[in-house]
Amino acid sequence: MRTEKILCESFTIPFRCWGGVVGFFLFTLLLYSCSESVSYSTNTSDKIAFSEDTVRFDTLISTIGSATKTMSVYNRNKEALRITHVRLGQGLSSPFRVNMDGQYLYGGVGEDFEIRKNDSIVVRIEVTPPQVGSDEIATFSDVLTFRLESGIVQNVVLTAGSIDAYIIHGLVIDCDSTLFADKPYVIYDSLVVHPAAKLTLLPGTRLLFHDGASMEVYGSVDAEGTLDKPVVFRGDRMDHMFDYLLYDNTPNRWEGINLHRGSKENIFVNCDIHSGSYGIICDSTSVEENLLYIENTIIHNLGGDGLRLNNCVAQVINSQISNTLGTCVYIFGGAYQFLHCTIAQFYPFDAERGDALYLANQVDGNYRDLYYSYFVNCVITGYGDDVIMGSIVEGQDYTCDYLFHHCYLNTVVSEDTTRFSHIIYDTEDQPLQGSDNFQTIDTHNFIYDFTPDSLSTIRSLADTAYVGDFIFDRLGRSRLADGAPDAGCYEYVKP
Repeated sequence: MRTEKILCESFTIPFRCWGGVVGFFLFTLLLYSCSESVSYSTNTSDKIAFSEDTVRFDTLISTIGSATKTMSVYNRNKEALRITHVRLGQGLSSPFRVNMDGQYLYGGVGEDFEIRKNDSIVVRIEVTPPQVGSDEIATFSDVLTFRLESGIVQNVVLTAGSIDAYIIHGLVIDCDSTLFADKPYVIYDSLVVHPAAKLTLLPGTRLLFHDGASMEVYGSVDAEGTLDKPVVFRGDRMDHMFDYLLYDNTPNRWEGINLHRGSKENIFVNCDIHSGSYGIICDSTSVEENLLYIENTIIHNLGGDGLRLNNCVAQVINSQISNTLGTCVYIFGGAYQFLHCTIAQFYPFDAERGDALYLANQVDGNYRDLYYSYFVNCVITGYGDDVIMGSIVEGQDYTCDYLFHHCYLNTVVSEDTTRFSHIIYDTEDQPLQGSDNFQTIDTHNFIYDFTPDSLSTIRSLADTAYVGDFIFDRLGRSRLADGAPDAGCYEYVKP
């Protein structure tokens, strides 16, 4: 019995001591909490600070909501601050919407927001601009007003630009049609041109494809712009991904253009095709009719192939095809002419980019006659030691006719002077190599000007006999002004 008593006493003593400690801790915490009750400054010299005084949205499509922008409101004072009122100047009629510290401002008004000293709260802002009513870019603005308990009023300006557009869901062209050029088309789903139908796109037409949307052509497209009013095919994101990078300067914003089997007589003149998952894909098993004619056109910045030609007939003249994750120009069988083209593979987003040119009459055991593939007065270059690849089989049972004439090529020097005639190769004995041949290739800011540098051997390389009707380069500059035309689609002009 004595032993049990001792054990009991030895157990109850520390338990009672621990209970006293807990009680003392709770009393101290309560006392501390009371002494730390929050008081809010009414000193007019105590103000809030903003991460930015003006919140700017990029140009948007009217009636389509923006992405969310975020700003912070800081209290860098020694006491807490109470924001008694937050108000949008235009109230219910404002195109802007605001969420402050997790609270949506219904009717553009909110009350009683507290910011402890050296703390901050987050404000999220969106905008849905109204119809502009013209083909010009309109600017909308409002003021977000903050009133402190001291009576101090501080403002942040909200501003956005917008343009009107035709909003199209699943556009199907089933008869000969022409689209207006007065404002852009925002295309959801896809634009489909049925067999036997022709879609005409006038100078200045702008097709803005939503994520995943494409142009599917079973009939034909006649897209003929001008130098001042090109026909544009691009994604519909008009805002910035980062401060230095527009979504429009990134690939995979939309799908691309598919010319399906049976399509014919497609024309793209003075067009700008960019920011897609691919450029133009041609699927044909016939070389009896011309499928595609391209002139003075840019196909640029794509997440796949730029121009994929499968056993068809095409002419590409005075055009730039550049910067693709896949191959810039992919050729498998068919008949093609390339004159005064710049095919440049300087894709900046992935080191595993494709070739500038892939030329084949046999792929994965499948054979297609390569009737001819002529490259005259062209520049074909890019990152790497050899950007021209292919899969060619030759013999009396195979048709394989190709020619590079008066071209600048980044590839292995060929001893075949019949197929490679008057060629300058991008080798170390040239005064400039690779991207240095051009006036501006700024991969950090995504600026690409493929005009030859003054010291480049691309200059004066072209064969004058093939200039013909194309005495002006893609930008309208005379190829004959200095007496000798340059290779590629751009002519050097002395500053």
